[in-house]
Amino acid sequence: MTPSTRDSVVTAAIAAIASESATTAEKIQMLIETALGLQKQPQTTKQLRNALSLYYRAYQMCGEDYPLLKAKVQVGMAKTLQRIPDVGAQLLLQAKIGYEEALPILQQLASPIEVAEAQMNLGLVLQSLVPFNLARIIDCVKAYQQALQVFTWQDYPQEYAILYNNIAIAYFSLPLASEREYIRHGLAVQSLQVALKHIQLIDHPQEYAMLQNNLGNAWQYFMLSHPLENNLRAIAAYDEALKVHNSQDTPLEYANTISHKANALCKLPDNIQQPQAGNLHNLLQSRAYYQEAWEIFNQNQQLKQAQLVAQSLNEIVAEITNHYL
Repeated sequence: MTPSTRDSVVTAAIAAIASESATTAEKIQMLIETALGLQKQPQTTKQLRNALSLYYRAYQMCGEDYPLLKAKVQVGMAKTLQRIPDVGAQLLLQAKIGYEEALPILQQLASPIEVAEAQMNLGLVLQSLVPFNLARIIDCVKAYQQALQVFTWQDYPQEYAILYNNIAIAYFSLPLASEREYIRHGLAVQSLQVALKHIQLIDHPQEYAMLQNNLGNAWQYFMLSHPLENNLRAIAAYDEALKVHNSQDTPLEYANTISHKANALCKLPDNIQQPQAGNLHNLLQSRAYYQEAWEIFNQNQQLKQAQLVAQSLNEIVAEITNHYL
């Protein structure tokens, strides 16, 4: 659907609600469905704002007579606000209010899956507000854990994996003193390992790879003690992720994983039993991984990632030159 077609859809929806042939509830539902259609794969911010305007019209029509529809409209508005680019926190705060107002009604009148989806999205909003000091990590994790009561691994493995992944990322953000670093590391690793007990490679490969990649990051970047053991654990996790991620089917995920693996490799001796012998082999392998990741990020116009990888690649090349050539 082109942008002009989407605009005409909005115009038609607004005109249709003036028809006397439909009930108010039917008109509200029609506006919700049209707005949902605009939210799917939007090509411009304007399309999201068009969806928002339709939700607002539906919200006004609900009044106090249609509490469930009103709550669904608030959730739709909140989801749209989450997706509109904004350098500040204003739209996220509006989304937070929408979810918090809708949830009590949803818990009374909606299906458990609708409640869990709203809790999951509220967690995402809270997580995005933490850097602005406008939300607490503990409340973000609480929302995710509430959603997990419905999104079980048996029935909703994808959502289950995403929720535990998000919980781990939230724990990484805990503001703790350096001497208590082990607490957030332990919580994050535990969350990922709990999910991996149920999310298996053969059944859910993409979710498995996502969790293993972040488990590797947890071992590598968020634990200050035992660097040798933790980097070995990180590489093992990345290797599990690379059973799924490859340059043909998932190039960006693959580039992300091999760049993290390169960072872990370059910190390890070639022979753990003889660390004094150096790490030329690992440095050369790291260089190859960084080079491949840089090429993939560039080809896919991921310029920020490409720049970061290029910086690491230059450092590896300099180290090889200075110590081994």
